[in-house]
Amino acid sequence: MSYINESVIYNIYPLGWCGAPKQNDGQLVYRLDKIYDWIPHFKKMSINCIVFNPLFESSFHGYDTIDYKKVDCRLGDNESFKKICKTLHENGIKIILDGVFNHVGRDFFAFKDVQQNLQNSRYCGWFQNLGFWGSSPKGDPFTYEGWAGHYDLVKLNLQNQDVVNYLLGAAEFWIDEFDIDGLRLDAADVIDIEFFKKLRNTCKSKKPDFWLYGELTHGDYNHWANSETLDSATNYECYKGIYSSHNDHNYFEIAHSLNRQFANGGIYRNIYTYNFVDNHDVNRIASSLKDKNHLNNVYTLMYTMPGVPSIYYGSEYGIEGMRTNHSDYELRPCLDLDSIPNPNYKLFDHIVKLGKIRLALEALKYGDFANVKIMNEKLVYKRWTNNQTVFVAFNLTDHDEWIDFDTGCNAKLTDVLNDNEVIDVNGYYNLYMKPYSARILVVNDGSFKVDFSDNSTEEITKPVENTESTDAQVEEQHFYTEVKPGKYRHFKGNEYEVIGTALHSETGEKLVVYKALYNDGGLWVRPYDMFKEIIEKDGKKIQRFTPID
Repeated sequence: MSYINESVIYNIYPLGWCGAPKQNDGQLVYRLDKIYDWIPHFKKMSINCIVFNPLFESSFHGYDTIDYKKVDCRLGDNESFKKICKTLHENGIKIILDGVFNHVGRDFFAFKDVQQNLQNSRYCGWFQNLGFWGSSPKGDPFTYEGWAGHYDLVKLNLQNQDVVNYLLGAAEFWIDEFDIDGLRLDAADVIDIEFFKKLRNTCKSKKPDFWLYGELTHGDYNHWANSETLDSATNYECYKGIYSSHNDHNYFEIAHSLNRQFANGGIYRNIYTYNFVDNHDVNRIASSLKDKNHLNNVYTLMYTMPGVPSIYYGSEYGIEGMRTNHSDYELRPCLDLDSIPNPNYKLFDHIVKLGKIRLALEALKYGDFANVKIMNEKLVYKRWTNNQTVFVAFNLTDHDEWIDFDTGCNAKLTDVLNDNEVIDVNGYYNLYMKPYSARILVVNDGSFKVDFSDNSTEEITKPVENTESTDAQVEEQHFYTEVKPGKYRHFKGNEYEVIGTALHSETGEKLVVYKALYNDGGLWVRPYDMFKEIIEKDGKKIQRFTPID
């Protein structure tokens, strides 16, 4: 078993998330430091592992690498990222980086050398199908292979030992210098298997629990993920099955995939798959679904199926995004917690609850899988270990439903997804289901329940050395204790106008309603206590929002 069994993953595309220029302008800006503000958010969601899509120095989008041992200057530098890694680790969060080892950008040093020295370059053997009998589509006096026909992405020759040594050295560098915990292998389906064997040996000799997973959009995952190569694979089969089952009101589709992969005799029982419902390459799940009422069930399914769940940044709030014929940038927006576009807070609360449930239930993290009841619009499956059995039930209709199934026990079921409700069962049971709902039912004696108390901590910002701020200095600033209507400045500089306060209709939580005074504005809602929260910035304690006289 690996730390990944105990993980809930958050996936960030850094260049987009940070609002970096699309083309590398060479300017050093510490944009990735914004992650400190997000740590309480991660903790609230029970996130304990972050996958960073590419952050090595590149010319444009991150997958056109310039330097494998340098953080992209648009995000920061190596020293700033070391502090980020240290802080994340101190907060119990593992770090996985995107290893783009199939291709490089045209500004990569070895390719530049070929452009300059042609046949005399010592790096001619580094690139796939390099030849000097013609010209490239980019105007070079030689030809080469671009990944999937994209000549901005120059395919490496992974049969060349110097290339292999260089890439393995880069992997060792990130482990030694930053203590990273894993790698995502981009375009894994076109990478030489022998390279993965060497990469595995290198990484696991450094850290035995180092986790390697490959981006695989098709094919038999066992070919790339096994005891000699990668640990896992992106589960694109279930990604598609999850959203299309809801769109087509056909749970048979996802039930078939889950049975094929994970049930008794399933082909991927030995692979702890990387599960997702969207990422930086595919449409946001809120845009893929025909009916957004299915969002809760979609995430419940992803969190309770075998494998590790992953949330793509911002999708916890149901934000939308669609690919275009020419760009993926709509999938990769700049995002700040204080300006989420049209946030779906009910979905966020649901995902917060799912995170706590997943980490609390052994059966979800380690258990076997079997379908129990399959209908077009209703589904029940079971997860179990020797110590625990859990039933997960779904109703995707817009009306109340009943699902009868054999529990196989005379006991109690605690619905940890719905207020720890306790149900008495004896064999077959006819389960009541609300519209668009799910139940996560733990077999027990009636005493089991999941604790949903908030485990997030105070806001953590960039580490400050030799801070001299004292309690006296804090008191001198006369922080306001009541949020009143008027103009306020956020600590990052943007200005807002508080309209008033309100109470959450379900939880009773006090909220601040305010609007942005920049761009086209926008109406936002934030918890009252968070709005007037005291944070630390540049060695001083300040309030998140300061009144403007």
